[in-house]
Amino acid sequence: MASPNGASGVGGSPEETELSITLTLRMLMHGKVTRRGLGLSTAPESSARITISEGCCPERITTITGSTDAVFRAVSMIAFKLEEDLGAGSDGPAAGRAPVTLRLVIPASQCGSLIGKAGAKIREIRESTGAQVQVAGDLLPNSTERAVTVSGVPDTIIQCVRQICAVILESPPKGATIPYHPGLSLGTILLSANQVRRAQHPWERG
Repeated sequence: MASPNGASGVGGSPEETELSITLTLRMLMHGKVTRRGLGLSTAPESSARITISEGCCPERITTITGSTDAVFRAVSMIAFKLEEDLGAGSDGPAAGRAPVTLRLVIPASQCGSLIGKAGAKIREIRESTGAQVQVAGDLLPNSTERAVTVSGVPDTIIQCVRQICAVILESPPKGATIPYHPGLSLGTILLSANQVRRAQHPWERG
């Protein structure tokens, strides 16, 4: 998930060392959200490279790559844009700030470090940031990754994502990672096949 980019010299400060790391963060987002230019418009301002997976399924994978600082700026912009979109449907400031939810996609081999012994690490992250964090128990379909759901106001989400990234940078994934690719469910495929069969054989109708 992270790798040195070779830009810094030996013996740099912790800040310089952090900036020399290339971080890749994957998020699962609704297709309607990404089509509004949420990620693509963010890239020039954050200096991060943002790509959105192709496909006709309801969800897409948004991948943010860059220095840790650039990735966090991109996450910040996305979180505030989501809050803005949620607020547009409310009754004004009196309605309060609606919680924003981001779904990170993380290799399952790193989730143990994120949870910590007896849940100590994830509890620490919740208490120190004020965000809600949930690690899915099951793998995402046809992959070795899990969804990590982070909810709260943008400020708490940004701090939470920073802490999550610090954990996964210190605990690289073990073994090969099979990335999750959103796709049609088996039920949808069977339904589509049934519809096609009926369209091809209208005389079968009773």
